[in-house]
Amino acid sequence: MSDAVENVRRRLLRAAAALEKAGVAYAVVGGNAVAAWVSRVDEAAVRNTRDVNLLLRRADLPAAIMALESAGFTHRRVASLGQPGTMEVFLDGAEAKVRDAVHLVFAAEKTRPEQPEPNAAVEESEAAGYFRLIALDALVRVKLSAFRDKDRVHLRDLASVGLIGPDWLPRFSGELHRRLAGILATPEG
Repeated sequence: MSDAVENVRRRLLRAAAALEKAGVAYAVVGGNAVAAWVSRVDEAAVRNTRDVNLLLRRADLPAAIMALESAGFTHRRVASLGQPGTMEVFLDGAEAKVRDAVHLVFAAEKTRPEQPEPNAAVEESEAAGYFRLIALDALVRVKLSAFRDKDRVHLRDLASVGLIGPDWLPRFSGELHRRLAGILATPEG
């Protein structure tokens, strides 16, 4: 298990370093972003994740492909699971699986058409040691908009360590407000 966690960490750091070196703007999102934020409050509350999700501008995709392939990743466009369209992923070695790859999420676009809001902009990020991390406000907004099972778990993780709470409700309106209120009202799911 510790090897699996360490492999994800190494993959994240290698991908981030390659994008930094190439000057490609990005931000760590998804489970690794939640883990990074939660670890600032309570390392014991961090939940492991199996893949790496990076936010970047669609216009930067060609530069990102060059940068990540130069770091040993293999670019693939694969069918999205459970939704129409394709995903851009970077496999880490000949035996790599899509589920543990580096997955790209495009900034300022909706990942799924039914999302109430598009993904965050790359600029909504901050330096976090060895990589750029999506800002907490933007992360919460993206998780509320996507609102899959794992997004709801991630939101509950953020709430469980006090990073978000009822004082966050005025930051959102409409569907996102309703979703956050529901998460806060049901901390155990």
